[in-house]
Amino acid sequence: MSSQKITFDREEYPPQDETYLLNGIAMEIHRILGRGFLEIVYKDAFELELRNRGIPYEREKEYTVEYKGVILPHRFFADFVVLNNIIIEIKAQKGVAEEHYNQVLNYLAVSKM
Repeated sequence: MSSQKITFDREEYPPQDETYLLNGIAMEIHRILGRGFLEIVYKDAFELELRNRGIPYEREKEYTVEYKGVILPHRFFADFVVLNNIIIEIKAQKGVAEEHYNQVLNYLAVSKM
């Protein structure tokens, strides 16, 4: 398995170094804890890592949706917003379901990131 870092156009995708670091944190947590825990355990470990590394973040960041000047009753809660421009959604399962992609797309739309 190669540990070579993949890079993309920095104009289109500027936070590459930051996301590489955050992916590394997630992989370290998975390596140490393994699988089988509830998501909350992985979220707590991720928060501990961010705090210990001095990386600014917000946990359970609330987003509202405005429609025609009215805030709709449904709110979205992103697990983490890191460095004010990266949304992290922690999942404790094998693979990524389409509903999880849709969830992140909702967060991106409402956060305007």
